Amino acid sequence: MSAEKNFTALGLELPPAPTPMGVYKPCLIDGKYLYVSGHGPLQKDRTLIIGRVGADLDIEAGKLAARQTGLTILATIKAQLGSLDKVKRVIKLLGMVNATPDYEKHPVVINGCSELFVTLWGEDNGKGVRSAVGMGSLPGNVAVEIEAIFELHY
Repeated sequence: MSAEKNFTALGLELPPAPTPMGVYKPCLIDGKYLYVSGHGPLQKDRTLIIGRVGADLDIEAGKLAARQTGLTILATIKAQLGSLDKVKRVIKLLGMVNATPDYEKHPVVINGCSELFVTLWGEDNGKGVRSAVGMGSLPGNVAVEIEAIFELHY
């Protein structure tokens, strides 16, 4: 099945595509690659999931914030390309977790986004290389920020 059909089958809804909060583009196409700027967990009502994992949020809430961040990235892709089916595969994710200094399970949190992408594009195309790191703070106190690189169908 296509990514669009998989998305529909999951019964998920995209939040609105976010507008840049600085001097940058939400995404940029270079040849067959789509580079997506750092996104946060924007919800349908345009509020963000905020807080530090390990203090304000537990691991499951952090994972849900990462999933919501993945949905926000998908909203930008759909706004830019018109269809998720134009994405061939995930190349790389950089996941940043707003966490307490002693928190160590950043990869588990970022799995919230990675698992969503695997569900949409399959095991081979939905899983790329990845880094998951902890941050002392993130803009607006968002729980998670993720940037991504995708390969496009050409």
